[in-house]
Amino acid sequence: MPRAVRSAAAVLLLTAAAACSSSTTASPASPASPASPASPASPGSPASAGSAGSAAAPTLVRLLALEEAVTTWEDAPTLAAAKASAERTVNLVTGPHVTGYGDLDGNGTITGPNEVGLLPGEHGEAGLVSPPGSSCVQRDVLGGSWADPGARWADLRDRIARWTPTNNTFPALKSHPQQVIGWASLTLRTKDLVSAREYAGQAQQHLDVTRTALTNCH
Repeated sequence: MPRAVRSAAAVLLLTAAAACSSSTTASPASPASPASPASPASPGSPASAGSAGSAAAPTLVRLLALEEAVTTWEDAPTLAAAKASAERTVNLVTGPHVTGYGDLDGNGTITGPNEVGLLPGEHGEAGLVSPPGSSCVQRDVLGGSWADPGARWADLRDRIARWTPTNNTFPALKSHPQQVIGWASLTLRTKDLVSAREYAGQAQQHLDVTRTALTNCH
């Protein structure tokens, strides 16, 4: 997707996130009919925080953060900067409940820290996007069943470990955010800035599919 179009999409995401937040703001309770206290949300379960609109806002904000991370990665002036942005990208998708979250570039700082990943955690922790979702989310973001989330993440790690230019099995991953992680992980192990930027371009293609699934499902 051209850079100007991506910038316009980012503005639309911000507008949509703001609209979702404002549409779920509670109106004041009538003096004669006080509102019942809200039940506390279950930890690690963002969908329990409110209606579909309130759940959508954090997802759109996360999507915008991913757009910024991948753009910064693709434009990185140094390999260290590319790796920092790739680390941010991985962390924003996985969250802390997946093996490999954290200081992936070894610079002593966790870039993209968060409490809930975009996808479900390794032991079934809820993600910002969790089953069942829309048909587009199920197909392109979740990429099918997460009945065994540990197996889904283990499969991704195996594909990353076995990747070579002549053995690219990422296309078999049905979750486009997981493919984004794949390309980010290759950036974190490369010693070549040109390759790092090329990997960012690959990641952007899968982030484009993810954005469409989350914001324009037909």
